[in-house]
Amino acid sequence: MSAAAAQPPGAPPVQRVLALSGGVGGAKLALGLSRVLEPTALDIVVNTGDDFRHLGLAISPDIDTLLYTLAGLADPLRGWGRRDETWQFMGALERLGGETWFALGDADLALHVQRTHRLGCGETLGEVTATFARQLGIAARIAPMSDDPVRTRVATDEGRLDFQDYFVRRRCAPAVRALAFDGAGGARPSPLLLGLAHEPAPRAVVLCPSNPWLSIDPMLALPGVRAAIAACTAPVVAVSPLVAGRAVKGPTAKLMGELGLPVTHASIASHYAGLIDALIVDAGEPALDAPGAVQVVVAPTLMESLDDRERLARTVLEVADRVLRQRVRDRAAAATEAQQ
Repeated sequence: MSAAAAQPPGAPPVQRVLALSGGVGGAKLALGLSRVLEPTALDIVVNTGDDFRHLGLAISPDIDTLLYTLAGLADPLRGWGRRDETWQFMGALERLGGETWFALGDADLALHVQRTHRLGCGETLGEVTATFARQLGIAARIAPMSDDPVRTRVATDEGRLDFQDYFVRRRCAPAVRALAFDGAGGARPSPLLLGLAHEPAPRAVVLCPSNPWLSIDPMLALPGVRAAIAACTAPVVAVSPLVAGRAVKGPTAKLMGELGLPVTHASIASHYAGLIDALIVDAGEPALDAPGAVQVVVAPTLMESLDDRERLARTVLEVADRVLRQRVRDRAAAATEAQQ
């Protein structure tokens, strides 16, 4: 059901929030947003640079993490996959000499098999994802960044690696020298991304605390997306993935060091310069000078519980609303000055 169809006749349209997300960290904030907003008010565009084919199956790790998290099915201990998972398939595969470096649980396997089947029948990744979300009872709209394949490649001191080879098989051990997003230049972005340049603008655009280089940059590499975000009249708020000088999960801090960047919130702010209005950094972190007009907001960003996720989501929305109110005041002051 569309957002419009979900509203009573004559009701004002829901003011939507658009979140750009990678996997675990982004999914945590997306869950918080889904709980503090109206049920249909959240759109999530998800990185697909991590997608790949494995054992003949179409795997979309970040999309699956969002689906499982918002459906209440995510494994809280591993941080990926489904809770209460069983592993008979992997055990049987190992006994047959198959590749077991990328773990596929028995229940998780069903999703990959069904996705591969539906894609083979001619459906797009967006259509398949929307169907899965609906069948899992998710009210938020979850969309891939593109229906076209974009693949993150990692140039390392051991050669050029596909992302999952680097991230899972090699456990991020090789030093990173550069990143590339193969296929991005010719991929068609999600309409949710390109629509940002048009009215009506959403209430806010949120860059979730996902890895800026591995999860957000693949989206920004798509044609027209960076310009659409920069031109958007909605407040754009990012959440730094760093807490106490390190990433809560994943290789963000290691990657930044290998790319010659200080592992600081200032590096995150500089990376998003020209796109964001505000950056939320963890409470207790040292103050920083952000580039240009970026506001820095200090607030707890560690999301260990559901209450943490909801609290951070409320903070993000409060910051976005504050940015918008300040813009209104600035325009009014400018108009008054012009009349004098």
